[in-house]
Amino acid sequence: MVAAAPARHPGRVDALDRAELASFLRRCRARVRPADVGLDAGQRRRTPGLRRQEVAQLAAMSVDYYIRLEQGRGPRPSRQMIGAIARALRLSDDEQAYLHHLAGEVPGPPPGPIQDVRPGVLHLLDRLDDTPALVCDAKYDVLAWNPMAAALIGDFSALPPGERNVVWRFFTDPDARDRHDAEGAGRFARESVADLRAAAARYPRDTGVRRLVDRLLAASTEFRELWAEQDVQVRRSAHKRLRHALAGWLDLDCEALHDPHQDQWIVLYTAAPGTPSHEALRLLKVVGTQNLTA
Repeated sequence: MVAAAPARHPGRVDALDRAELASFLRRCRARVRPADVGLDAGQRRRTPGLRRQEVAQLAAMSVDYYIRLEQGRGPRPSRQMIGAIARALRLSDDEQAYLHHLAGEVPGPPPGPIQDVRPGVLHLLDRLDDTPALVCDAKYDVLAWNPMAAALIGDFSALPPGERNVVWRFFTDPDARDRHDAEGAGRFARESVADLRAAAARYPRDTGVRRLVDRLLAASTEFRELWAEQDVQVRRSAHKRLRHALAGWLDLDCEALHDPHQDQWIVLYTAAPGTPSHEALRLLKVVGTQNLTA
């Protein structure tokens, strides 16, 4: 008779690296200054960083328990205990994930899409004065854009922050949808819904993603039908045919560059030199967001 294998915790892996876990905790503790966590350094502190007793106090655990972890002989810490230690030691997101793996636990999902755009990316958008470029988060909120993007797609600064979402505007604003040709509109509808479903799985606790999906389900029959198909696909670069009120139809290559650290997308619209679409972009650089169709 074969004995049944013990049940595994759904968020747990088999490996627990006690030695590396102990070393990592000691190293992280040594770099945190008492002032960083609101503690008085005192006069008799002979070593840099926090004392073990202070880490235990900040993490709301027993001193003996934490000491045993640093000595490589403690029990496997729970996910809650790992989170408490990470907060006490002021660990970064990457360090928290590493701590989870050392303790034999799968890191939990991130809380939600990051809204802050890195300064280097903002500088890149400023330098692309002849190329429409924008930055979206995982749920298609437009976080930053350059004047050329405003000229091609629309002036996002004229919209309330809560309305600067590409998917929401596509499914609820006929003018936004009419910028695409029929084939491109159908493709974008299907691919954006599949990508949004993937984002919802990555951020199951984020109220922003959930709220966007609920609003779209209530507002758009087409979105409801596509959402029910449960397709999952992360966005890719593609060719797009977009219509501008002044420049007419433009054939553009839409390059979607992923920033994995921020989980954001840098979207660039380019046209082959010498083509009518390339000349149309040069026109948009001059015209900007002016309305000359009256």
